[in-house]
Amino acid sequence: MPRTRQSSRRGSSSSGRSRTARAGLTFSVSLVEHHLRESGHAPRLRQTVPVLLTAILEFLTRRLLELASNEAQRRGAQRLITPQLLDATVYNNTFLSELLQFTTISRAVPAGPRHPRCRPR
Repeated sequence: MPRTRQSSRRGSSSSGRSRTARAGLTFSVSLVEHHLRESGHAPRLRQTVPVLLTAILEFLTRRLLELASNEAQRRGAQRLITPQLLDATVYNNTFLSELLQFTTISRAVPAGPRHPRCRPR
């Protein structure tokens, strides 16, 4: 029996949904794969690598925003998650602090109360 068009595509599902939708993720799996290939870090990848990496990035982002939201509620009147609040959240969490030690969250230091890590340059 000849192959049908749908079954001949590598890694496709019968429903025609995207890898992002099939994995139940919000972040784009195709975009993560594109950046991996473009950077030269992974010219040859298994099909599951971009999905797994996307899931990890999404989990870390959700966790960081959850912790920042808790910090905002603890501070009281603050409703928005600001870069300074993210910076304070990362600084106060040992795991995130170690993971993001070489990452700049925000270079802008707005007027107002400053976090101890925010120093004028």
